[in-house]
Amino acid sequence: MNRPAVLLLSGGLDSTTLLAHALSQHWQVSALTFSYGQRHASEVSRARAVARQYGVTRHVVAELDLRPFGGSALTTTDIAVPKDRSPEAMQTGVPVTYVPARNTIFLSSALAWAEVLGAHDLFIGVNALDYSGYPDCRPEFIAAFEQLANLATRAGTEDGVRYTVHAPLMTMSKAEIITLGMSLGVDYSTTTSCYDPDPSGAACGRCDACQLRKKGFAEAGVADPTRYAAG
Repeated sequence: MNRPAVLLLSGGLDSTTLLAHALSQHWQVSALTFSYGQRHASEVSRARAVARQYGVTRHVVAELDLRPFGGSALTTTDIAVPKDRSPEAMQTGVPVTYVPARNTIFLSSALAWAEVLGAHDLFIGVNALDYSGYPDCRPEFIAAFEQLANLATRAGTEDGVRYTVHAPLMTMSKAEIITLGMSLGVDYSTTTSCYDPDPSGAACGRCDACQLRKKGFAEAGVADPTRYAAG
């Protein structure tokens, strides 16, 4: 195949699996990571490491500060990251860790870069099963953005290009994602998921992302290589 594509890479479990999967399908990947003022900023260094590990030749880390907007526990210390929530609570409502319009902003930037590169395919690691209620992780959002991409670009309106947003992890459980990653040789010890890591980068083990990660490894029957904070 070797067709060019832009892939959103956060350095997390899902996006690393997505990268390994895309490369296994012989896509020519350009990776895009955002430093957006997130409190879990260690994900940027993890993304750099993952990109190097997989030999991604084009990896852009874009500075895009969302902190002035507020409204999320991930972009302000004024809102606490929820801890020890039950599985039922995690499936009810939109949590305070939702960053307003984040995936819309990220995909829009990926689309802009793709148009410059002449790439017609975008990859995003969203998931509609094991997730914490984010509206921009649903199939309806992906379909709507794909339609927007084809209406909002010169390539789509004048050059006859049809953009496709690939979300191959959309309907997979976290355990299934981990199983796929293991089959592709993903080293999950290099990835991060925690919303509230300590200063050393150790995961809290208690936020929604950590709980979903733990559950995924347990259900996949794979040892969790994550470094969790003591206590």
